[in-house]
Amino acid sequence: TVADGRAGFPENVVVEEGGLVETAGSFDLFRSREAVGLHVGRGAAVYAGSMFDVGPRARVRVGAYAMLNGVWVIADAGVEVGDYALLSWRVVLMDTYRAPADPLERRRLLEEALRRPGRDRRPVLRGDQPAAPVRIGRAAWIGFDSVILPGVTVGDGAIVGARSVVAEDVP
Repeated sequence: TVADGRAGFPENVVVEEGGLVETAGSFDLFRSREAVGLHVGRGAAVYAGSMFDVGPRARVRVGAYAMLNGVWVIADAGVEVGDYALLSWRVVLMDTYRAPADPLERRRLLEEALRRPGRDRRPVLRGDQPAAPVRIGRAAWIGFDSVILPGVTVGDGAIVGARSVVAEDVP
C-alpha cells in the first residue's frame, strides 16, 4: 500500500503490510521522482532518526523484516537493504559523494552557497564521480556509526563491526 496516506509521506513511498516508517520526518530530504522511490517490505521497520536523502532518479528498497534504527540513506542511484538485515543507529549508506574530490572546488561551492539567502544556503554540490549502487545482503548486520561507501556490496549474513568505514565489498 502507498504509505496509507499518512501526512508528510511522499506519494511514491510504498510500505507493505506490517511495515513501519515511524515518522514523516524521515522524508525531509526525499526528492525521488521514480514511480516507487522507496519500498519498505512486509514487517520491516524504519525507526525515528532515519533519513532518506534520496535524489530525483534514485530508488531505495528495504527488504522484508529488515530494521533500520536511525540510519541515513544518501542515494542518487540506488540502495537495497536485504530481507532480515539489521542496521544499527547512525549507520550511513551512501551511493554518492555529492562533492567534488578537489578541495578547491568544494570550497568554491560552499562559499557560493553562503552568499545565498536563507534556506537557499544549502550547497549545491556536484560530485565528479558517478553514483554507484549500494547493496546490503539478506540477514546482514551493520554495527553502529558505520559508513558504507558508494558501490559496496555487503554480502548475505555478513557482519560489519561498529564504527567501520566500508570501502570494498564484504563477502
